[in-house]
This record gives sequence, structure tokens and C-alpha cells, in this order.
Amino acid sequence: MNNFYGQWIKADPGSLSPLAMFLQADWIVRIVMMGLILASIWTWTIIIAQSLKIRNVSRSSAIFEREFWQSKDIDAFAQEQRGATFPMAKVLSAGLAEWRLSTGKKVIDREGTRMRLATSLSAAVANEVDRLADRLNTLATIGTVSPFVGLFGTVWGIMRSFANIAGQQNTSLAVVAPGIAEALFATALGLFAAIPAVIAYNRLSHAVNRLEARLNRFADGFHATLSRELED
Repeated sequence: MNNFYGQWIKADPGSLSPLAMFLQADWIVRIVMMGLILASIWTWTIIIAQSLKIRNVSRSSAIFEREFWQSKDIDAFAQEQRGATFPMAKVLSAGLAEWRLSTGKKVIDREGTRMRLATSLSAAVANEVDRLADRLNTLATIGTVSPFVGLFGTVWGIMRSFANIAGQQNTSLAVVAPGIAEALFATALGLFAAIPAVIAYNRLSHAVNRLEARLNRFADGFHATLSRELED
């Protein structure tokens, strides 16, 4: 059993399979490879989680916005939506909270109320957008750093190959090929982590920007509705 395990661990020097290249690699290159593999797993975890989150927020916002503009009583509608946690509901809650504070006085400062209401709605939109984009900076970091980490592994692997050439005084392909293959494999892992991260960052950022525009339109419409109340 021990002999079988040892033979399994000892990769064939002529093999260029990913497992063989990993097992044959220098310990520094192995660390680089493991880090890039973990970065790739983390990237896909974020991509899946954020995609589902944004899709659910978009769907909930569309239903909420349609029902809001169809309702005739804002207070009653807000009461029905109490406890909702998606962004548009929180923007509505923030606006209504400021409206009640500003109009609960005996003498109402109409211009001041409009300004405070606009500020409150803008702050609520910004807070919700920040929450939606919370993990996108991680994708940007992985997409930017991973190629350089892979390049470091490549340089180290090539240096190891040259060291083998000098040590064995042999420039045959059998001597240099494994080290160069390991080095290029590190580059491939860096790109494997970086490319999905960059693509996902761009697509998810675009989706967040669309949601931000939608929240801003809703906030503007809500502000206009409440502002008309001050004219009565």
C-alpha cells in the first residue's frame, strides 16, 4: 500500500498533466498555484452569490415600484411593506421618515423640507448601492493581481529550470521542459483566476449601475410626489 501511494505521489517527469506539474513544482510555485486556485474558487463564489442577489433585487424592485405607483395611499402601502429589506423599500422608508420629521412641526419650512428630503433619499440610495457593490472590489483585486502572481510563479519556475541546467550541465529538452511547463502552468492559473473576475466585475458593475439609476428615478419621483403635498 505504501509503495502504491509513493508511486502515485511521484509524478512521471515526462508527464505534463496539471497534477503532475503541481507535484513536481518547487514549493514556492506550489504556494502560488494554491493561492491562485483559491482565488479562482473565491471568484466564482462571489460571481454566483452577487448574480443571484442582483437578480432578486431587480425582480423585487420591479414589483415594488409597480405596486407603489398604483397605490393611492402611500402610508398604507408603506405599512404593508414594513420589514422589507430590498433597496427600494429602504429608500421609501428613509424618505417617509424624513417627511414625517419635517412635517410634524407646527410651522413647516417647505423649502427646507424639500432639501432635507432630497438629501435623505440620496443618502439612502448611496447606502443601498454600496451594499450591492460590496464584494465587487474583491473581483477587481483578483482580476488585477492574479496575472502578476502567476507571472511571479512563472519567473520562479524558469529560474529553477536554469538552475537545473547549470547543475546538470545539460540543455536537453528533458531537463528544461518540466520546469518551464510548471512555470507556464502558473501563468495559466493566474489567467484562469483573472479573466472571469474581470468579466464578472464589468458585468456586475453594469448591473449595479442600472439598479442605481432605477433607485434614483424612484427617489426623484417620490420626492416630486411629496413636494406636491407641500403646495396644498
